[in-house]
Amino acid sequence: MNPLRGIVLKILSVTIFTGMAAIIKATADEVPAGERVFFRSLFAIPPILVWLAMRHDFPGGLRTSNIAGHIWRSLVGVTAMGCGFLALGLLPFPEMVALGYAAPLLTVIFAAMFLGERLRIYRMAAVALGLVGVMIVLSPRLTVLEPGQVTDAETLGATIALTGAVFVALATVFVRKLVQTEATPAIVFYFSVFAALLSLVTLPWGWVMPGWQTFGLLVLAGLLGGVGQICLTEAYRHAETAVIAPFDYTSMLLAIAVGFFVFAEIPTMPILSGAALVVTAGLFIIWRERQLGLKRGAARRIVTPQG
Repeated sequence: MNPLRGIVLKILSVTIFTGMAAIIKATADEVPAGERVFFRSLFAIPPILVWLAMRHDFPGGLRTSNIAGHIWRSLVGVTAMGCGFLALGLLPFPEMVALGYAAPLLTVIFAAMFLGERLRIYRMAAVALGLVGVMIVLSPRLTVLEPGQVTDAETLGATIALTGAVFVALATVFVRKLVQTEATPAIVFYFSVFAALLSLVTLPWGWVMPGWQTFGLLVLAGLLGGVGQICLTEAYRHAETAVIAPFDYTSMLLAIAVGFFVFAEIPTMPILSGAALVVTAGLFIIWRERQLGLKRGAARRIVTPQG
């Protein structure tokens, strides 16, 4: 274990994924969402294969005993990715990132519903606080509250972004089940493969032949997606989840910077205040799980010698 290395890799992965999302947003006016999903998924595969080869884990790291589980996870995951990519073209960058923070909160609820995890009072309070933050971020997009001041595209974008967060949370639950029997490289690889194949379903809805510059950006987005996934996986090899998970929220700072300098977007007060509440809720859940983990570890150390 090397916590400092884990933290550095985590921040690097967040930075890479933020850059990837910015590229996806930059190509939104020219390329349909389904086609962007295809490039993101297909060109994420080469870095993963190179990584496995460097670890001397190819093809062994791709063994699977649950191909159906990978397919179901991919169906949910590619829906989440499609929603996210579509919303990126309709919403300011910081707002899209802030709404994405709803996913970890919803994961807590879905894990209780589908995996039987306990939903303690502290978790419930944190989730409620986080969802209030999400509603604050969403409030300017609700035509009921701001009649005549919000475009249909903005309202649609907010709806799609929140739908994407729901599917991200569901995908996380599927991954939690898969990791019980499947290696992480296999989960990453098969998702990329199936996501690329599933994205072809959107062909009838108007794929385009991108220009060379746009094509290069799409390929770069895919490569960044693969490298970012590798950095994220390696981060969890070097540090505990509770140590590095809070650094997910550095993406908000990066999103504000990218939105301002690249897309000339200035974050509004609802985005900043709502995101602050969501981040606070997420950090509280992480802290609480850390405390519970320490208590369980202490209890095992007491019980084991007596056993």
